[in-house]
Amino acid sequence: MMINLLVVAVLVATAFQLVCWSVLFDRLARFQLPDVPQETSSAHPVSIIICARDEAENLRRNLPLFLQQTYPEFEVLVVNDNSQDETSRILLDFQKNYTNLTVVNVGMPTQPGKKQALRLGIQQARFDRLLFSDADCRPSGPLWLTNMQAPLQGAIEIVLGFSPYQQGTGLLNRFIRFEAVYTAVQYFSFALVGIPYMGVGRNLGYTRKLFLASDQFASHTHIASGDDDLFVNQVAQKKNTAVVLRSETFVYSASKDTWTGYYNQKKRHLSTGTRYRPLHQLLLGSIALSHVGHYLGLVALLVWVPAAWGFALLLLVARLGLVAWQYRRILRLLNHPDLLRWIPLLDLLLTVYYLLFAPVLFIGNKQSWKQ
Repeated sequence: MMINLLVVAVLVATAFQLVCWSVLFDRLARFQLPDVPQETSSAHPVSIIICARDEAENLRRNLPLFLQQTYPEFEVLVVNDNSQDETSRILLDFQKNYTNLTVVNVGMPTQPGKKQALRLGIQQARFDRLLFSDADCRPSGPLWLTNMQAPLQGAIEIVLGFSPYQQGTGLLNRFIRFEAVYTAVQYFSFALVGIPYMGVGRNLGYTRKLFLASDQFASHTHIASGDDDLFVNQVAQKKNTAVVLRSETFVYSASKDTWTGYYNQKKRHLSTGTRYRPLHQLLLGSIALSHVGHYLGLVALLVWVPAAWGFALLLLVARLGLVAWQYRRILRLLNHPDLLRWIPLLDLLLTVYYLLFAPVLFIGNKQSWKQ
């Protein structure tokens, strides 16, 4: 009886994974890039908002890339959130050379996270179209602004961009980049089928009108994270959300260089998941559970029924073959082709990732946004 239940469980988990990768994630794999928007003198002005706390060196390296975007009219608004380093001086130096740089200084300590600073930045912004990034991020080129803001017209009030990590060496860097891709596979695919549920604040856009019509983070101000994914989860709908996947719109940041640093970062990011809408929690939970169930079920089957190795191998090859085929197209779209040969190992490690971070969904996290 127990063996029969195990076989059924493995079959169900594998079948669910096959459906996800052949139907849901296939929407991203088949995504066709639209024509490049043409820049015109009548383009809507845009405010780029960056919150910074003790980010002197990152601002020195990355801020010029935002200030030098090829676009008719825009401002870069930096909220200096109670920095204790040389951030203020560096921003003053930049203001001498860039008239499109606006600085908002917050001299008093703010609540955990950057929501208070972000809210202030939105209130002080000159323009209604808003794009967001972080001080440790760098746009892939001068057309980032042109392409990212283009969908913000008509009913579209939210644009979701891709924010990968810079390529480095070693297994940690490969897994961090892979996990960012896998997260993007999920939130882009869901958005493409009309169920948007999150965005990444390193590369995100929406209108100030939408923000002012919402609760402006009030329902989750006490949580350090969530200025991006929880906000999008609250306001995103099928008809008001667009995805932007041109390589010119990617915003890169450096990955953590230690497993401990990565673990702490992900604890903060994942702590918001229990506040997603019930449907989103159900779908995402089912995807994660079926992924873990597929691998652990195959191991259990081999341990309890060694003679079933042929059946287990068939299920493994069927799923992994489909996953690799879809990743071949997705990684090309997201400019990560070097990860393709690592997919079998990285996909397996994702099981460990799920098991390791599962407790975060229940115990929460109180880290600051700088961690």
